[in-house]
Amino acid sequence: MANRQALRDLQSRLAERLQVARTQGVAPSWLAVEAGDKKYLFPMEQAGEIFPWVVTQSVPYTQSWFLGVANLRGGLFGVVDLASYVSGQPLVVKTDFARKESRLVALNGALEINCALLIDRLAGLKNQSAFKDFSEKALDAPDFFGNQYIDHSGVTWQEVNLQLLAQQTHFLSIGA
Repeated sequence: MANRQALRDLQSRLAERLQVARTQGVAPSWLAVEAGDKKYLFPMEQAGEIFPWVVTQSVPYTQSWFLGVANLRGGLFGVVDLASYVSGQPLVVKTDFARKESRLVALNGALEINCALLIDRLAGLKNQSAFKDFSEKALDAPDFFGNQYIDHSGVTWQEVNLQLLAQQTHFLSIGA
């Protein structure tokens, strides 16, 4: 008897949440990450699985921001240092010990590219309520940049459209 009531309560709560989602729409939500001295927001529907740092197998004659390939859960993924790619600056080499907070964020499989972005640390999940203001991307910003959001502490977060990033000619051209 108690199980039936618990099931009815669960169904009732789910129906209420679906109704709220239909009437209010779905607010954007992001995976918040830090890479270099910047803070980024990856749309949740474009980000894939998160992996701990693993040593990559280097690939000769590639761009400095392309770290090599890694075996992530049985799949072969190209690994890109996000901070180096975005800044255009040479790669800052870190020891494996210094990478203890680093993570590899795979792009969602729907983007059809086996790639993972190296980030320095995860900063959690964020939704629209985590920010007090936003501004549209600057005219000189890369195509894959979206809006900039300012959180309640005054910190600026840059939205990154991973789908557009994965379509950039420069991103796909890893050869040096």
